[in-house]
Amino acid sequence: MNIEWKFASPDIWAPFHREHRGALQQSWAYGEALMSLGIRVERAVFWDEGRLMGVAQFMCRRFLGYVSMASCTRGPVWHPDVTPAQRAQIYQLLKRSLPLPPFRVMLVSPDETVAQLAPEALKGFSRVMTGYATAYLDLSLPLEVLKSNMDGKWRNRLNKVLTHDKLQVHAVPSLKRSTWLLGKEADQREARQFHGLPTDFVPAYIEQCASPQQAFVVVYAELGKETVAGMLFLIHGQVASYHMGWANDEGRALNAHNALLWKAMAYLKAQGVSRLDLGGVNTHDLPGISRFKLGAGGHVVTLAGTFF
Repeated sequence: MNIEWKFASPDIWAPFHREHRGALQQSWAYGEALMSLGIRVERAVFWDEGRLMGVAQFMCRRFLGYVSMASCTRGPVWHPDVTPAQRAQIYQLLKRSLPLPPFRVMLVSPDETVAQLAPEALKGFSRVMTGYATAYLDLSLPLEVLKSNMDGKWRNRLNKVLTHDKLQVHAVPSLKRSTWLLGKEADQREARQFHGLPTDFVPAYIEQCASPQQAFVVVYAELGKETVAGMLFLIHGQVASYHMGWANDEGRALNAHNALLWKAMAYLKAQGVSRLDLGGVNTHDLPGISRFKLGAGGHVVTLAGTFF
């Protein structure tokens, strides 16, 4: 088992990431987009007798001028044949060979639940942060099954908004629409005082993909000539991740987001996406958003946490 830094390429990385349904944060385009914004990214590939066994992408930052921290978020992406003992070996090799100056810290946040994570794989590591919870929709299922999996009230709101004779819902990989929606995101961040990835990240991500159609989709609802709601999804191989959403008062009153998510599910499924990651679920701090994701039929997965 050996690890290579600096020799990763999209021709190796992207097909492996796609085949094993890696998270957005481990996709090649994600790392390239961050680097274009001035963030240091380090990539490692793991080999066993010429066979690719895994990839890991680290986002790197400096603290206090001399401490380097490298964080592998929702990674590494593993080949299923890698045993817990081999994973433990790779984690130790990563820690020793990380190409950062001395006084460095390595954090890993596996894309696995506590039940999936073999304790021996992270031998010598300690958990320093509890796990992130997200909700998945299995888009490999037929649309009628996806609809039947919805909460009854959620489905009733969807059926009602779909019969609205003046509401039109569109799904397009439009750069113009993404720019418009990111402007709405900037406005609501300022109004609500919350933060996230810089809005410049999305156009940088799109630019790194082979085509807009392979990178993203904007789903939006129009009432007459007015746009009342929108959602943006980023595509990474067989998986798509919800990135942001917006609605005005009229859009919220109509439950337009129910129609948007349904349209997105159908569009992404037609594009060959087999899983939709709806993002964080936090019923304590964000009960309304969490109920929306769960009501859509999302299956909650709580990841094992962050380890040092």
